Order: sequence, then C-alpha cells, then structure tokens
Amino acid sequence: MFVIGAKTMNLFRSLSLAFAGAVALSSSAAFADAITLDSSKVGQTVTLSFNGMADGSTIAGLTGSTTLKLTSINGTSYNFDYSVTNTTSDPVDSRISSFGFDTNPDISGATSTGTYNTAVIGGQVPSPFNSVDVCFKAGGSKSCSGSGGVLDGQTGSGTLSLNFASAPSSLTLSDFFVRYQSITGAGSVTSATGAGTITSSGSTGGTPVPEPGMIGLFGMGLIGLALMRRRRAPRRRMLQLAAA
Repeated sequence: MFVIGAKTMNLFRSLSLAFAGAVALSSSAAFADAITLDSSKVGQTVTLSFNGMADGSTIAGLTGSTTLKLTSINGTSYNFDYSVTNTTSDPVDSRISSFGFDTNPDISGATSTGTYNTAVIGGQVPSPFNSVDVCFKAGGSKSCSGSGGVLDGQTGSGTLSLNFASAPSSLTLSDFFVRYQSITGAGSVTSATGAGTITSSGSTGGTPVPEPGMIGLFGMGLIGLALMRRRRAPRRRMLQLAAA
C-alpha cells in the first residue's frame, strides 16, 4: 500500500509541475493573441483589451481597448474601420499615442485616416515587442511614438488599409499593442506599452474567444487523468490476486 501511494504521489507531483509550467507559458505568451481573416470574414469585428507594462511590470490603472472591423478586401488590400479607447483610471493619467500589430504575410504598405492618420512600417516599441510590422499614430516622425492620440476617457477612430505584394488568401494579425505616453501618477514611469488580449470576435455582437492556453491546459488535464486510470488498473488486479 505504501509503494502504491508513493508512486501515485509522484504522478500528482509531475502533473502539478507540468500544469504550473503550462500556466507560466500561457502567461508569458499572452501578447501573442492572433486572429485570421479572409473573404468570408468581411464584416467581422475583433475587440482587444490592453494593460500597460513597463520594465516587465503591469501598471495598475493603465488600460485601453481597440476595435478592428474588416470592411472589405480589394485585390492586395485588406481594409478596416478602427477605434481606440483610452480607459486609464485615476490616479494614473496617460495618452495612447499609437497602436499596431504584426501581419502574416508580411505587409508591404499601409495607409490610415482619422485620429491615427500616419502608418509606419517596421517601427520600434519597447519590449516585449521591439520591432513591429506596422503601427498607426497621429503624425510626426517615422517611429511608433510621438505627439497626439487619445487621452483618458477619449476614443479615436478612422480607417486603415493593409497592402501586400500579392493578394493573400488569408491574413493573420497578431502581437497587438498600444503605446502609452505622457503618463503621470505611476511613479517614475512616463511611457509604457500595452499588450493586447482578444476579448471578442464576431460579425454580430461578438463571440467570446477562449482565454489563451486554456484549451491546452484542459487537454493536459484529461491526459493526466487517463494516465492515472491506466496505472491504477494493473495494481488493482494484483491486489485482488494477492487477497485470493
């Protein structure tokens, strides 16, 4: 009985370590949320939420959201409506100066109108993003930082077009971000980057998207239960034979 208990405990310990590793992995890769679009998704809207980070730490109260709606696909161009809302709350104040994402396939050009009327290809933002495929900002230099944007409680909107060297059969957007500047009320932090998490996606009101990694964690738990049942079956048979 002692041997069986010890081995079962080791199995539980292994499963616990694996579960903890999966949770850590899903947390570290949270900024990698992605969505794939094609001609069947025209009219679809995706909404993302953002939490500001600086030097690897999340800043409480520094938040925002973006919405992208695929309006049309014309040859080599994917066209969107966008809106950006700064939901930063007291005692923190901020300005969202730009937003952007990575594309697959690689983008060859972009244009935008409205609040963020300047498109920058291959810009730079702080870690964990570093080099990004495209960002949209309110004029200024060819970087993903600058003046303009939206302050606390404000929403900016407009249109944007993503252009490619040849017409892609589908388009994947990932590594969504916003850039926070003019930050006050957060100690010595004056600028930060927000990593985007997809909160809804759909053509009529939005369909909740599973939390990153949760499907994988659920599957791992099922595998663990199956292994435990397989290990227990022969031991139960041995105990029955010994008792006989």
